[in-house]
Amino acid sequence: MGFHLAKLLSYEKHDIVVIDLDEEKLRHISNKLDVATIRGNSTSYKSLEEANVNKADLFISVTSFEATNITSAIFAKHLGAKKTIARVKNHNHLQQREKKHLHELGVDEVISTEVLASREIGRLLSSIHITDIFHFEDGKLTLLGILVDDKCALLGKSLKETAYLNPENDFITVAILRGNETIIPYGDTVFEADDHAYFIATPTGVVRVAALRKEEVVKIKNVMILGGSEIGYSTALNLCKNYNIKILEQDKGRSFELADMLPEAMVVLGDGRNKELLESEGLQHMDAFIAVTGNSETKIIASLMAKEAVGKRTVALVENVDYVHLSQNIGIDTMINRKLIAADFIFRYVRRGDIISIASIHGVDAEVLEFIVNENSKITTKYLKHQKFPKGAIIGGVVRKENSLIPNGDFRIRKGDRVVVLCAKHKVHDVEEFFR
Repeated sequence: MGFHLAKLLSYEKHDIVVIDLDEEKLRHISNKLDVATIRGNSTSYKSLEEANVNKADLFISVTSFEATNITSAIFAKHLGAKKTIARVKNHNHLQQREKKHLHELGVDEVISTEVLASREIGRLLSSIHITDIFHFEDGKLTLLGILVDDKCALLGKSLKETAYLNPENDFITVAILRGNETIIPYGDTVFEADDHAYFIATPTGVVRVAALRKEEVVKIKNVMILGGSEIGYSTALNLCKNYNIKILEQDKGRSFELADMLPEAMVVLGDGRNKELLESEGLQHMDAFIAVTGNSETKIIASLMAKEAVGKRTVALVENVDYVHLSQNIGIDTMINRKLIAADFIFRYVRRGDIISIASIHGVDAEVLEFIVNENSKITTKYLKHQKFPKGAIIGGVVRKENSLIPNGDFRIRKGDRVVVLCAKHKVHDVEEFFR
């Protein structure tokens, strides 16, 4: 997580110092990124002073040890760091009084990879046929993705040729994920089989995009979760209100704990890698299968078995970041990595200012940014077709007062507009220049 976060921040030319006890990890990050490194303990005043923490605008402690993170953040705050963030195991377990005391001691923000991952899983279950969905301005604009296959009206057509599918201009194609390649599409870009296409749409456009797939839209109701880990528990807790939940956990003691903590869910003692067990527990009747247990290979295999059995929504939590891209190629709908999710959350915290929100699409090498336009913004000076907007970036939508709009070249952005932009990660700084 620390590496991914440092990578994101390095795009913005921040002065970054990384503290770690592992010399090999520091050597790796030095070879890959333009950051300073210090070998030492983050709970040591000496290491913190060597890192000039007294001049830090932000101190982030994301080791695997909750006590280390909290202690480091408190020390950093007392040494002069302006803002501090500490990673904890599960902030749902923290009472408001505890959070208040931590804040008083010097911890400005606590994050939990388990809670963030469970929220992300909940978001991904919003529709079976939509691969990703994010709402901006209470749904006035939505980013959503679909799979291009023989059930999709886009297959084999160029962007220009699909214009008839969008008569009201209420959505725009902003990205295509093809294998590991992220494509910002233009008029001649052709949709190919197994592409994942992403759109920004108004409320009516969301319905139109969903209709591009020629199949019945099925609502998710029954969900099977493989694994009763902290993430499995948090996910079930979040989903119990809206879905019928069944959890498979192979540890007897943990399964009894889960049954006590989750009275609204059904907890089954057994090994989720056993295909016969999955089938006997009604896998074929499930609308979604979520794998959050064991090693990544186990979760991938179980998810593939589930996909073959039910052909519906599959989500696998993997620890290896490199596996995230695989989901687009092997048949699992979405693979997520909790460290990437947490790092992106922290990155949004860092980028507060003219950017009011950031969304990341799994596997896509791009960010979706939401800006508030001020009266001095460069973007207001010309019509969009006359702006030299960076290549690798596209303006997807504008919210003006209560109206959501999909702009074209003859559109002019005004003060007070809220603008949603998709851009390659290394272009974020260039895009920001238009909104300062």
